[in-house]
Amino acid sequence: MPDDGGFMQAAVLSKVDRMWIPEDGNIDYEPGPDTSVGALARAQGVPAMQLILDQLTSLDGNGMLYAPFFNYSYGDLSMTYEATQHQYTRLGLSDAGAHCGAICDGGVPTFMLTHWTRDRSRGPKLPLEYIVHRQTAQTAALYGLGDRGVVAPGMRADLNLIDYDHLSFGPARMAHDLPAGGRRLVQKANGYVATWLGGVQTVADDEFTGELPGRLLRSGQ
Repeated sequence: MPDDGGFMQAAVLSKVDRMWIPEDGNIDYEPGPDTSVGALARAQGVPAMQLILDQLTSLDGNGMLYAPFFNYSYGDLSMTYEATQHQYTRLGLSDAGAHCGAICDGGVPTFMLTHWTRDRSRGPKLPLEYIVHRQTAQTAALYGLGDRGVVAPGMRADLNLIDYDHLSFGPARMAHDLPAGGRRLVQKANGYVATWLGGVQTVADDEFTGELPGRLLRSGQ
């Protein structure tokens, strides 16, 4: 044990039953206790720290651990399931990048489609049309953007063409591309056949086209 006043014990070793090893980009964000680092270490008869170090040094030092906290107090996403259905909640609007070195909010729209409408196994799923509505029309209405959020005559042609069955994630990685070498956690999504912003195609087969038709928006404009 390091001579650190007990920090390693309190912050890491006492929480190995609340840490998980992601296998690939499609991280299971609702894992059970039997697959935690602590459970795997006991089953294999090795120190938990050995599994942690092996994971963090994998992928040329880019290996990551999944260590949820507040929203995982019950050991599943049952609280999030209830909150997602509440009439006064909205999706992906709170953090806004403030913790971009630890949280990848950019993956929320894809995660809402994959986990909550298709892949969840530890509780009920949510209807696909409901999740689409929550992330389009409801968000546009909240910000006063009355010209988008639905597919209808006279509205902006902001559209996603998605291969729903093959929608997935690539591995998460840390990018140091912010000013002064600042870091941010990024994760690429796969399955976006095409994206149009105001009728201009910005994505083709998961790759950006180079078109940047966006502009500053203000509520009501």
